[in-house]
Amino acid sequence: MIRGNIEGIRQSALDEMEKLFDTDWARDQFLPDRLLSMLVRYTDQLNREIMVYMSRDGNVLEISVGSNSSVSLPERTLRRSLERLCGIRCIHTHPGGSARLSDVDEQALRLMRFDAMCVIGVKDGIATGITAAFLGEIEYGQLAIHTHGPVKPGRVPQERWLAEIDAADERVLKTIREGHWEKTQERVMLVGAESEESLDELESLANTAGAIVIQRALQKRQKPDPATFIGSGKVSELSLICQAADIDLVIFDDELTAAQARNIGEILGEGVRVIDRTALILDIFAQRAQSYEGKLQVELAQMKYNLPRLTGMGSVLSRLGGGIGTRGPGETQLEVDRRRIRRRITELERSLSELSSRRALRRDRREKTGESVVALVGYTNAGKSTLLNALSGSDVLVEDKLFATLDPVMRKIELPENRSCLLVDTVGFIRKLPHQLVEAFKSTLEEALCADLIVIVSDASSEHCAEQRGVVLDVLSQLGAAGKPMIEALNKCDRLDETPLHTPDLIPISASSGAGLDELRAAIARRIGALRQHVKVNVPYAEGAVLSLIHDGGQVVHEEYTADGTVVECYLDAALCQRVEKMLKGGGVEAVGSAN
Repeated sequence: MIRGNIEGIRQSALDEMEKLFDTDWARDQFLPDRLLSMLVRYTDQLNREIMVYMSRDGNVLEISVGSNSSVSLPERTLRRSLERLCGIRCIHTHPGGSARLSDVDEQALRLMRFDAMCVIGVKDGIATGITAAFLGEIEYGQLAIHTHGPVKPGRVPQERWLAEIDAADERVLKTIREGHWEKTQERVMLVGAESEESLDELESLANTAGAIVIQRALQKRQKPDPATFIGSGKVSELSLICQAADIDLVIFDDELTAAQARNIGEILGEGVRVIDRTALILDIFAQRAQSYEGKLQVELAQMKYNLPRLTGMGSVLSRLGGGIGTRGPGETQLEVDRRRIRRRITELERSLSELSSRRALRRDRREKTGESVVALVGYTNAGKSTLLNALSGSDVLVEDKLFATLDPVMRKIELPENRSCLLVDTVGFIRKLPHQLVEAFKSTLEEALCADLIVIVSDASSEHCAEQRGVVLDVLSQLGAAGKPMIEALNKCDRLDETPLHTPDLIPISASSGAGLDELRAAIARRIGALRQHVKVNVPYAEGAVLSLIHDGGQVVHEEYTADGTVVECYLDAALCQRVEKMLKGGGVEAVGSAN
C-alpha cells in the first residue's frame, strides 16, 4: 500500500508505483539504476517527494508520497537490537532539484537510525545529483553525520556505500554501548481539522522547533468537539498509533481549550504530551529570542496564554521537564497561582512600555534628521532577511526555517538620486497568528506601523503564495497599518517561469541572485521622494493655524522668528505641503532639497 499524499493521483499511476514492491532488486546495489529512473519519473510527473524504504536484502518495504517540499516517514524497523541501525535505508527525492540533505533529513537519520539517508535531486525530469549520508561518532552531544556526494547518476559507488552501512552500524553500536547516545528530538504526531496544506505548515513549525514528525492525522469536522476537538473515538484511535510509534508529543493545528487538552491527554495516556499550534509557536519564539526586549515579549505571551489554562492543570504544570511547549523565559512561572501571574504580566507590560517609550524617542530623533524608514514585512520564511542583506550589504542571520528573524534589525541602504533610508526587517507573519503574540509583540510590530513605507515581500516559490499574501494584508489591517504606502516585491522569482501573483506595480526580484533589486531600489526612492519634501515655510504671524498644522503633521528641523513671521525648516509629505501652500495662497513655501 502506498502511504501519504495520494489525493489527486490516478489509480493507474498508483498501481504502477506499487509494482516497486514486487520487483527483485539486486542486493549488491545501494541504489539500483532502474529504481532511480522510476523515482525520478514519478517525481517529475507528480511534482511531489517520493520516498521508499529499502531493506538490506534489496526489498522495497514502504512507498510514501509527500508534498513538493516534504514527505512523511512511516515507523518501521528491522534492527536486530536497539543498539543497532534499523536495517532500512531511506531513499527519497527533492523535486526542487537540491541533492543535499535538509535539516529534517538529518534529524530523521539520527532519530530513526536509518542505515542511510539518500537524497535524489530532481528537476526538469532528470536527476541533478545523489547524496548519501550515514551516522558517525558522537560530536557535540549528538551522532555525527558522514555525507557522501552529491554524485551524478551512473556514478553511484554502489559497493562503497553498502560497505559504509556496515561501518555505520559498528560506530553506532560502539557509541551506544559506551553510553554516549541519547534521544534528542521529540517524536511528534500532528493532528489537524482543516487541510493537508495547513498540516504541512505545522510540520515546518515542528521541524523548526527541533522535533521529528512521525505521524500525521487529518480529521475534518463541521465544528470542533467541545470535549476533545476531534471526537473521543478519533482520539482513542490516535492513542493506539501513539503507543505503536512511540510518540512523545501530539500537536494540534488549532488552539485547544484547557479542558480539551486535559481530556485528550487523559485518553492518549501517560507519557504523551498534548500542545496546540499556539504553544508550538511560543516555543519557537522562546528559542529564538535574543534581545532583552524579545525575551520579555515571549514571557508576556506565555503568561497570557497560560493564565486561562491554570484551572485543573496543577499536576501538569508542576512538571517542568523541558521539551517543546515548555521552554522559554516564562517556564518557571507556570507553577504559580493566578494572582502572581497577573502581577508578573503587569510588570512585563510596564517594562515593555518603558522600552517602547525609548524607541519612540529614537524615532523622534530620526524624524528630526529627515531619515525615512522602510519596513520589510511578509510571511515567515519569505526571504526578508536575505533581501535586507542584499540591499544593505550586511550579514543578518539567514536560515531556511520559520521565524528565523524575531528581533527587528535596522540597516541603512543607499538609493538612486542620492537618497538613502533605514530598512527594518520585522518578524514574519503566519496563518492563525496567536492573539497573545500579536498583543505581546506590538512594540516590535510598531516598527512597521511607524514606517514611512512598507515593502511586502512574498515568496513566489510557495504553492500558497496568494494565500500567504492575503494573511500578511490581514495582519497589517489588524495592526492598523492597512493605509500605509506600500510596495510589493515578489521574491524567489528565479525559481519559477510564471509569476503566481498578478497585482498592480508588482516588482519581481531574487534576493539571492540580485535580480530586480535595482528596480526595487528605484521604486523605494520614488515613493520616498513623493512621501516627504524638505522645505522652508515663511509663516506670517497672522497665520497661526498654518504653523500649528506644520507642527502636528510635519517634522520640524529648525524654527526662526523674523520681523515678517516664523521661518520653519521642515519635512512635509506631498499632501500636507499642498495644503500649506493653499492656506498661504501659493506663497511662502521654498524647496530646500529631497527628504534624504
